[in-house]
Amino acid sequence: MHILIIHQAFASLDEPGGTRHHEFARLLADRGHHVTVIASPVSYITGVPSPLHPSPNFGRGDGGEGEKEGGLRVIRARVYSAHHKSFFHRVLAFFSFMLSSFFIGLKVKNVDVIWGTSPPIFQGVTAWLLARLKGAKFLFEVRDLWPQFAIAAGVLKNPILVRLSEWLERFLYRRADRVMVNSPGFIAHVTGRGAQRVELIPNGADPSMFDPANAGADFRRAHHLEDKFVALYAGAHGMSNDLDVVLDAAKRLMNEKKIQIVLVGDGKEKPALQKRAEELRLTNVTFVPSVPKWEMPNALAAADVCIAILKPLEEYKTTYPNKVFDYMAAGRPVALAVDGVIREVVEAAGCGKFSAPGDAKMMAETIQYFYADRVRAKKMGLAGRAYLEKNFSRAAIGEKLVRLLEEILES
Repeated sequence: MHILIIHQAFASLDEPGGTRHHEFARLLADRGHHVTVIASPVSYITGVPSPLHPSPNFGRGDGGEGEKEGGLRVIRARVYSAHHKSFFHRVLAFFSFMLSSFFIGLKVKNVDVIWGTSPPIFQGVTAWLLARLKGAKFLFEVRDLWPQFAIAAGVLKNPILVRLSEWLERFLYRRADRVMVNSPGFIAHVTGRGAQRVELIPNGADPSMFDPANAGADFRRAHHLEDKFVALYAGAHGMSNDLDVVLDAAKRLMNEKKIQIVLVGDGKEKPALQKRAEELRLTNVTFVPSVPKWEMPNALAAADVCIAILKPLEEYKTTYPNKVFDYMAAGRPVALAVDGVIREVVEAAGCGKFSAPGDAKMMAETIQYFYADRVRAKKMGLAGRAYLEKNFSRAAIGEKLVRLLEEILES
């Protein structure tokens, strides 16, 4: 079977960002299937060309044979590379990839399944059109509820654009041979908008990448954290991540000299966050650039507790944030400022403590809770890893994906 994945934000283990699709692609290739990925040469996290794929001129990808690794081939498409500047520039980046990936996709031969993933939803159009032109099956993956999240966050406001976006969403759901979601919280939404056959392939993590016994000594030394109790956030620094609340919590924790908040990652809001931390004189906050996925185990190993946070929006109760599963795989307890379905996972695992989204005082108290009882914190972290190994191991989830793709082709 030959699977073509259209994914602008595709990241390998050598790049920052979520590697769900790289891990799945490698699994499929190891099973003897051929996988071609059309991706951007510009990091979706940092907004700059990846050092692995230098593209100084308008985010130029090679568009040719691409990078090959066994049965996996990754082709980098030409994109507009200023998506961090504003919403308008972000849309330009999305449309540029939609077009460039389409023309590259036309040249990919003998495709059986075309897998489009959203957001951005526009690459779903590319996947659908290529599937119809090539007579292939169309698998549409929903990783976030776009445009619903963008509307709720106040990013998408124009009534005409809202209506067009919602129409496009329904169009793709109805025309997909299968709709795949990564959270059970998405199922009601997509079926209510026309999806006929919906499959849950949840987010998860590969526990073999992480060693709970690792104390992250190298990371601690590099960032002067040797004698600190580390509360670490790893991920995007964007509007939805609500990291101002973490800074406000840090302000409340200034008297706890041993507690250090560490924010690992990049994003559009990072410069503003750094400026605000400086204005508040938060000596207990450390900003660390994004690290590739293969370095993430050592970063998480340096943490005593890990923070997961989103804005207090009703819509975000439907999400399964990837970072929570990485935290669990690393055997670290979770300070969870996200309500809904992911809270159910954390509470079922007994691996964290809930902090109401948007509440800096409660976040500070949650971090203090783990600081005050480190023995309990370690037990909770190990309980989370055991629960993930049983229920959200990437290998087991990958097996389900393989069966789904084979079933789509057979149908």
